[in-house]
Amino acid sequence: MDTNQLIASLPARIDAIVSRGAKAHPDHVALHEDARTLTYAQLDHAVDTLAARLAAAGVRAGDRVMLIGENSVALVTSLFAVSRLDAWALVANARLSTVELDAIRAHAKPRIAFYTVEASDDAARHAQRDGASVEALDATPIGAFALGPVDTISEQEPHGLTSNRQCAALIYTTGTTGAPKGVMLSHRNLLFVAAVSSALRRVGSGDRVYAVLPISHVFGLASMCLGSLYAGAMLRLAARFDAERAGRVLRDERMTIFQGVPAMHAKLIDHYTPRGGLNAPSLRFVYCGGSPLDMTLKSAAEAFYGVPLHNGYGMTESSPTVSNTLLDAPARDSSVGPLIPGVEARIVPLAQAGEVDDTGELWVRGPNVMLGYYRDAAQTAATVTADGWLKTGDLARFENGNLYIVGRCKELIIRSGFNVYPAEVEQAFNSHPAVLHSAVIGRSVQGNEDVLAFVELRPGCVVNEGELAQWVSARLAPYKRPSSIRILDALPVSASGKVLKHRLGTLAN
Repeated sequence: MDTNQLIASLPARIDAIVSRGAKAHPDHVALHEDARTLTYAQLDHAVDTLAARLAAAGVRAGDRVMLIGENSVALVTSLFAVSRLDAWALVANARLSTVELDAIRAHAKPRIAFYTVEASDDAARHAQRDGASVEALDATPIGAFALGPVDTISEQEPHGLTSNRQCAALIYTTGTTGAPKGVMLSHRNLLFVAAVSSALRRVGSGDRVYAVLPISHVFGLASMCLGSLYAGAMLRLAARFDAERAGRVLRDERMTIFQGVPAMHAKLIDHYTPRGGLNAPSLRFVYCGGSPLDMTLKSAAEAFYGVPLHNGYGMTESSPTVSNTLLDAPARDSSVGPLIPGVEARIVPLAQAGEVDDTGELWVRGPNVMLGYYRDAAQTAATVTADGWLKTGDLARFENGNLYIVGRCKELIIRSGFNVYPAEVEQAFNSHPAVLHSAVIGRSVQGNEDVLAFVELRPGCVVNEGELAQWVSARLAPYKRPSSIRILDALPVSASGKVLKHRLGTLAN
């Protein structure tokens, strides 16, 4: 693959994916959900119509438009409509709590919010709280949506820039301090990953892709959504993962591609194996990403699907793809494959002088590396070097050209493909008046990680685990909520007062 030639062929904006598809195969189905189906020509018209509606509401080039929803025709259409106005799409999962959404909104200061109220009950609740008005586009069947009030003091960011400098999407991830960080991904970032990932999977117009990965997550946005549409495939949209339903769609609607996080594959296997397995002979490509993949699940999944389970590695800041196992050379071990074309990497040693160790922190550089963190120049400078190297914070090694992720420098927990930062969960616990302090760790389970919380109460205070669970549930998205809460007389600490989290790991067994 000639990477320079590929980059030169990329359009200037992500919405060109739709207009290009409308010209090449106007009557081919682009999006299908339970309630409706749109061809590429219909989708292109819907994007134009919604862009005009957003412009009439006051959206300008360089504005942030907050898209609060779950996978649906409305969400995909809004993503491209925002691009068509040269605005930024701030994609947020409707399953986030009001506290989390408000923190993102306070940081990004979006011009307006768009809610996929028909496709998501959670989005409808957020819209109602925010006083958004529900409407529909009479000429275009994208389903009901809601628009919030316009923030008249929201400022425009620079716009009309080249593809590699213009922000297309703002994806929020929470840092170790508990404060939200907005990852700015350019049009070229996303188009590059869409083009390369679809080429490596050999996606074509005959493919039917089960789109259940949240489009609010960069894995679902760039690789699944944009990559599939870039290649002219059909996206079969699902707002949430349900094992019974997913199996039926994969089988009865003859899906050819299924990308999921390890927990999705594990739940499908657990659900269908006692029922005689899953007969989905049209599946040709099954992929696992977003979380570490253990060999037990890999073996079980390959027996279950009857095809190799491909694996890869990435992060929000790399749009996300860094490496993939190859279609013709699936890994037999835990490798996440070779680097994708156009991306280079280096291993920064952690070993002391005199030690021999080929493991170190992974740094990557290429057209997939983010523009930076929104309104955080200091954090950007600490994460991306002056010559473009992204410090991933992950421990890795190379063997025979394949990348192996060994561990994480940070205490990040990855649950069902979503990042959970202990500091954020601890902050929710520590806001309770009875809590002195807390510590959160992760524990590996098959195909996933659990979030475990340990709490020390203030002297004289009384509260039980159930009450604490209710407290944090109101402040955290479901995937961030601990599966176990233990109240201890005292958290183990060092002489300096630092919590010794490795000791908590032994208490969790």
